[in-house]
Amino acid sequence: MTPRFELLVFDWDGTLMDSAAAIAESLQAACAELGVAVPGDRQARYVIGLGLMDALAHVVPDLAPAQYPRLLELYRRHFLLRDRGTTLFPGAAEMIRELRDRGFMLAVATGKSRRGLDRALEETGLAGCFDTTRCADEGFSKPHPGMLQAVMDTLATAPGATVMIGDTTHDLEMADAAGVAAVAVTYGAHEAAALSARRPLALLDDLQGLREWLLLRQ
Repeated sequence: MTPRFELLVFDWDGTLMDSAAAIAESLQAACAELGVAVPGDRQARYVIGLGLMDALAHVVPDLAPAQYPRLLELYRRHFLLRDRGTTLFPGAAEMIRELRDRGFMLAVATGKSRRGLDRALEETGLAGCFDTTRCADEGFSKPHPGMLQAVMDTLATAPGATVMIGDTTHDLEMADAAGVAAVAVTYGAHEAAALSARRPLALLDDLQGLREWLLLRQ
């Protein structure tokens, strides 16, 4: 049977916003400036979607916690410089508005900070398109199910009526922990093989394919 959903929960970076490269490069630049080991591209992209503190613990496990604030400061500075050039993936805004017009409830669950997500929503013109949003600095980070649970509680929606859409294994693990179906997109931060190993409901290679798949699930 074709699954039907009421609530679509989107990751932000690498799913709707073409920002994975900017995040990875900013993390690498911050590590270089601080004089610690610079993560490779795969390692830097792996932590996309995690909260910043969890990301740093993975990328620089030997860094003293006392140095975290400095590394975070450097990361934010480098990211703000690169973030000015990031945009939504072509067609993302139109897809979100079409899904909303079709009657879906829409939400965001992201590793971004609240300040960062609010800025991105305003700059992209999508601030009024989502019924609720949840950020990593408001509770548990992915892959803990807390963000999804908070979204579903806010919108009084059952796990069986909810689907998580993301570009990382963290998104898929979070969905699994929350008892929610998941869809993976391969054009973001994590490689298709890693995503496929998590057995998402669908593995989609482009935004048009995602749009068509979601429109059939109402």
